[in-house]
Amino acid sequence: MSRFVHIVDDDPSFRTAIERRLKMVGYEVATYPSAQHLLDSLPSKSELGCILLNVRIPGMSGPELQERLNELGSTLPVIFLTGYPDVPTAVKTVKAGAVDFLLKPVSADELLPAIERAIARHETTLAQKNRLELFRSRIKTLTPRERQVFELVIRGKTNKQTANALGGTERTIKAHRVRVMEKLQPRSLAERVSLAERVGLLGDVSG
Repeated sequence: MSRFVHIVDDDPSFRTAIERRLKMVGYEVATYPSAQHLLDSLPSKSELGCILLNVRIPGMSGPELQERLNELGSTLPVIFLTGYPDVPTAVKTVKAGAVDFLLKPVSADELLPAIERAIARHETTLAQKNRLELFRSRIKTLTPRERQVFELVIRGKTNKQTANALGGTERTIKAHRVRVMEKLQPRSLAERVSLAERVGLLGDVSG
């Protein structure tokens, strides 16, 4: 899979130098002279990559762009670059999810590992997102009764308790459970509960 680095910086010589350096080690690179240019052509949500973002850029600042991207649901990790050390800004951006806060001029020995960490984080995020979307699609294949059974199962109800709650026999409930597991294919009970919670199923059943 291609790995993209999006550089947002108003200094054209810096953009060109970093672009050349990153392409030499195999990255796909896109550059933007302002935050608005990135917002006008948002990277694909399925592309693996990260953003190198200057703190001080004309118009919308780097931290403001980070905030806007978070609002838009972007999962691209951000690495901040600045020529002006600013501890409060560094703390704020890292708390908002930035992977790193690097000082210019940045060396390859410092920049490349930061990019690798950012992309590794993004790879994990995309994998989790894909699992969640697959789980949602599988939930839709459940019949109404299978969904009722599943919602009770993930709350720790036994076959007997589920049968009493739904008005069926334990044997029927067990058969439903088998079909539910065949359709959802969770790797473990922990994953089953975690995914169900994230798609909002645990909020649908009381008790």
